[in-house]
Amino acid sequence: MTAVTVQCCAPIAREPLGESDAAELAAMLKAVADPVRLRLLSMIGSHAGGEACVCDLTPGFDLSAPTISHHLKVLRTAGLIDSERRGTWVYYWIIPAAVNKLGALFAPLAEPARGPVELEPTTR
Repeated sequence: MTAVTVQCCAPIAREPLGESDAAELAAMLKAVADPVRLRLLSMIGSHAGGEACVCDLTPGFDLSAPTISHHLKVLRTAGLIDSERRGTWVYYWIIPAAVNKLGALFAPLAEPARGPVELEPTTR
């Protein structure tokens, strides 16, 4: 049997980030570093059907509608959500690939990588 090569660590520990990847990820991290935006992202993602109307989001905050709109715009500009106007209301949904990219950045992060790990095949 041959050994199987697997990546042991999160992308951030596997190799240095390139300049453009770091800039893109930093914009996403900056967008979610605000408690209001993090809550909005969570509310949108956990809403029935995976999308939420702005009318469903605003009651959860003691903020004005323009302030909520600003936070949603920051999330949209960072590429984490998208939106569509339907009549009077705007509906928002998460862009899974972007959110997954953020999640995968640090997981699993047990220790710095020394390169791919060779796993010996098991026999029973």
